[in-house]
Amino acid sequence: MLLTLMLTTVLLAWLGLEDFASALTFPGRITGAVFLAVAFTTLLGAVGVLDHWIQHSFPRSGLVALIGAFAALLTNVLVLVETVQDGDSKWYLTLFAVLSAGSAWAVLTVWRTVLIPVPKRVAAAVVVSSAIAVANFSYQNLYVPYQRNTVPLITLSMGKAVPGKDGKAFSVPVDITIQNHGPVGFYVLGTEFHAMGLQVPLSPKDRLRKQWQEDTEQWSRSSVVNPLSRREAYQPGELVEAKPWMPIGQWIESSGTFATRLVVQLPMNTPYDQVAFYATASLARKDRLVLQPPLQFVGNSWGGGKISGQVKQDQQKGVDSLIYRARVRENNALDEYTRDARFVTVYWQFGSQGANVTTTVARKGEENRHLPPAEQREMVSRYGLIDLVAGPHVQTLWDIKSQR
Repeated sequence: MLLTLMLTTVLLAWLGLEDFASALTFPGRITGAVFLAVAFTTLLGAVGVLDHWIQHSFPRSGLVALIGAFAALLTNVLVLVETVQDGDSKWYLTLFAVLSAGSAWAVLTVWRTVLIPVPKRVAAAVVVSSAIAVANFSYQNLYVPYQRNTVPLITLSMGKAVPGKDGKAFSVPVDITIQNHGPVGFYVLGTEFHAMGLQVPLSPKDRLRKQWQEDTEQWSRSSVVNPLSRREAYQPGELVEAKPWMPIGQWIESSGTFATRLVVQLPMNTPYDQVAFYATASLARKDRLVLQPPLQFVGNSWGGGKISGQVKQDQQKGVDSLIYRARVRENNALDEYTRDARFVTVYWQFGSQGANVTTTVARKGEENRHLPPAEQREMVSRYGLIDLVAGPHVQTLWDIKSQR
């Protein structure tokens, strides 16, 4: 009984101190404070056990031991439930299962030896403390994962196309701005800007209904949906330029703004009639994870080495990838110690049909595992992953090409 209470005290004090000092969310700090309060209660319970069975110097020591044992039981059971739900460690699962059983035995043993002078008051205290513990557990594990999301905003604007001095090329300036009006900051896992050249020949007569049907069949095969047009015949776009527009591994704080200007240059005799611009960003909420620097380059799809089957398949289809990886840490101490280490992997992909950034968070060696939709949603929610997209913003080139 004494061993159970002391082990519970040490564990809860350790977890509570870490959460109270460094949890990423306010509910996490509250959980740390609750753990510290319970640790103090179980410590008093251990002292009560010693006095109740050995020294007999305090007449209410049995009641103190009972309260401490019940606090240990309630907390150990709740932590056990959390470990079963989200944890990976068999060691911690076994430890809290043993402590839960030991706490239950301690409550029953002390209960049989204690005469409660005012049972209604004791029962009220037990109910209130239980309600506080359950409410904190429910808030942390039920409400917080489904709280209202906050999403930054990307804006993309184009300047006027400017011909070069020699008349052989022209430039199109593009301004990209990301604004975070929300209450939390975001890590920048990856960004990309790309420009697609479009040929849009005009039909001398109205296009047939069958041609419209063929246009709509392309909508399910591409991320770009070209409009149905009576005279314009849109062709698949071709990549003109692609590049990151913000350093990876950095962050944008609450109420923060980042702006940059890129310039796309094309020859004056370009075959394209239009250029479509896109800007995307892959972010992670700073209150859901800690990104342990550096987010470093670990390989590419064409250089050999150990890469995923999906990356190899994409490479065979003409889509190349740059791969970056970093260790992530959980937003609270309990998950950090009961879950295996997780890593975020960022794939910066590009090919003739465009560019994009994809991310995943998984255990080492499981980065390539295909996640079912439910697990994918759980991962995105747990780590606050967000993909932002701006575009397409289309610039017509006929006016600038006519200046040749």
